[in-house]
Amino acid sequence: MPVSKPRSLCVLRLSAIGDVCHTVPVVRTLQAAFPTVPLTWVIGRTEATLVGDLDGVEFITFDKRSGLRGMRALGRELAGRRFDVVLQMQVAIRASILGAFIPAGRRLGFDRARAHDFQWLFTNERIAAGGRQHVMDALFGFAEALGVHERLLRWDIPVAADDEAFARGLVSDDTSALVISPCSSQRTRNFRNWRVERYAAVADHAWRRHRMRVLVTGGPTQLEREYGAALVAACPHATDLTGRTTLKQLYALLRRARALVGPDSGPVHMATAAGTPVIGLYATSNPARTGPYFSSEWTVDRYADALARERGTTPDEVEWGGRVRSPDAMDLITVDEVTVRLDRLMET
Repeated sequence: MPVSKPRSLCVLRLSAIGDVCHTVPVVRTLQAAFPTVPLTWVIGRTEATLVGDLDGVEFITFDKRSGLRGMRALGRELAGRRFDVVLQMQVAIRASILGAFIPAGRRLGFDRARAHDFQWLFTNERIAAGGRQHVMDALFGFAEALGVHERLLRWDIPVAADDEAFARGLVSDDTSALVISPCSSQRTRNFRNWRVERYAAVADHAWRRHRMRVLVTGGPTQLEREYGAALVAACPHATDLTGRTTLKQLYALLRRARALVGPDSGPVHMATAAGTPVIGLYATSNPARTGPYFSSEWTVDRYADALARERGTTPDEVEWGGRVRSPDAMDLITVDEVTVRLDRLMET
């Protein structure tokens, strides 16, 4: 496609938290490449509470529960406007339909092989085909389609003074803290979540060996609250913050933490954005695709073992992004594998 400076840009990426974190460096890259070009981001309501105050970006928040009514409202809000290019960076059918309500000349989507859920029906241009890429690398394909090949791996997510004070009250400048975010979403509760007693053993090791303050975080769902309560009951040295932080407060905590331990989930990528090392726990998904971007050396990767046991195959032989749905796959990860990585990290 011809490369030319766009007159205006709209990014469409509603969710989820991890993918929104992956999108921020692409936005920062586009801002640097086109400093005078207005940039709008259509984003989910929850996700906007984390990144919706990025400088130089106009945010339009969409409530995903509002359905077609909300899509029509967005169309009315944008009446009279027309973007030069809309970057449809999410393949879910809901996002594609929403994109049809955004007035634009060029609708840039994924290449045919990755344009799942019929996204290709809603776009008129495609990014270059990609191989087996990390999710963030794939998103950079949208910048490259606009002729921007340099990458700015920068987040600079603003933190208000109140949120910073909240985090400092828990993690002072002379405190070394380990954040444990034990749960992924409820939808995948039987596949990504490690056993509570193993997290507790890691928490106990962090406190006894390194005198780290251990903070357990999570959302307000019953599953996450049960995990947090059980973990702290097994390791009284840990502090349970489950359901007690906003996304901004959690981000502020992660900026002050020494490390995060957790499975494939939003907080893993929030920690990456915060510049904090991640000990990722990966058995049901491939960390080469969805792992913490800068923390491969710390990540426990048992994905190949889980695939071999469940399907008798290897990562190279399955579809990119293929997941393991065995409820005991995470048991392949041992406590020792995690504590050894924590010990090494603390030596750096």
